[in-house]
Amino acid sequence: MKPLVITSLLLFINPALHAQSNADADPLPALVQILRDSSEPQMQLDILRGLSAAFKGRRQAPMPKGWGTVETKLSQSPNADVRTLTQSLSLTFGSAQALAALRKILADPGANLNARRTALDSLLGAKDSGLTEILLGLLKDPDLRGAAIRGLAAYNDPKTPEAILEVYGSLAGSEKRDALNTLSSRVPFSKLMIAAVGDGKIPRNALTAEIIRQLRNLKNPDIDAELQKVYGTIRESSADKKQEMERYKQIYWAGGSQPGDAPRGRAVFARICQQCHTLFDAGGKVGPDLTGSNRGDLDYILQNIIDPNAVIPNEYRASTIDMKDGRSITGIVKQQDDKSVTVLTQNETLVLPRNEIESAQHSQLSMMPEGLLAPLNDQEVRDLLYYLSRPGQVPLPAEKAGN
Repeated sequence: MKPLVITSLLLFINPALHAQSNADADPLPALVQILRDSSEPQMQLDILRGLSAAFKGRRQAPMPKGWGTVETKLSQSPNADVRTLTQSLSLTFGSAQALAALRKILADPGANLNARRTALDSLLGAKDSGLTEILLGLLKDPDLRGAAIRGLAAYNDPKTPEAILEVYGSLAGSEKRDALNTLSSRVPFSKLMIAAVGDGKIPRNALTAEIIRQLRNLKNPDIDAELQKVYGTIRESSADKKQEMERYKQIYWAGGSQPGDAPRGRAVFARICQQCHTLFDAGGKVGPDLTGSNRGDLDYILQNIIDPNAVIPNEYRASTIDMKDGRSITGIVKQQDDKSVTVLTQNETLVLPRNEIESAQHSQLSMMPEGLLAPLNDQEVRDLLYYLSRPGQVPLPAEKAGN
């Protein structure tokens, strides 16, 4: 990369560096001019990536002078990455041309799947006000349904909960988790979800401890009352953790010398743990990797499940972020600056513009809630604990049966 490009990129991406330098001029026009004049795809990519990093977390920004010419030129580039980054930046700059093009790609079931995914990411990043209807239509698209369900959480559309509940029974396991996370993100959505649990449309044990805590974080008395009707009194902590541990140990050993079934336990783990924890190279990154922990010790396992707040590394402390549009988000703050906050939730990473955040509360509690075992029956508890104690991976029940 040429020295002028490197200098301009550094000054633009790092405002503090620009303030310390002797440069009076805004480096952005120089970068736009280089993009307009350059015919080298690699240089174009380097600049576009730098600009994308600089504008990360911003829904909208003024269109730089000359960008229209750059957009027209680079949207015809033979390099797919150049085209994609150009469209994404153009959307940030308020380009109607980019908005229409990305909507068209996303809505076209015959378009390249990766291009559709990128279009969806860009439109969600810009919080396109016309995206909701497309997202609702994608609930019938198996390739993009999960991403669409996650995306609907960003919009307070009254049609969303009914549409998700209508397809809930046909969703895959990960899509059901996405659905429950979206439905628990807003008060109006949550009320309909809890009603669906009461009506039997959603199984009672589908609302895991994580979802119940998210519902409680909404701080809505009607939701709290409905939760109590369906689940009884829900407490964040037990009066006697040791007594609770002893009770689960008795449940475990009531199964005999081989208390549980490891493949069935893996299925339980996939349902309630895997979205946050990795075990044997499979799972999420919200919580610690469990593969190397002291899993052979039943007391160790139970203590960490029943009292997850006993010892909490700072990197796993939960934060609750309330958005100005009514959405509530629980996750781990991974990165923040004066423009945005990056939050890792159970099912996605969100970059939240600071000017859209109403409030943020940084908890002294772990992201892992208490009561994780409460929705399980005794056999599921035995199966899960037995699987967690195994030294290596086991097949899922269907794989074990040879299906």
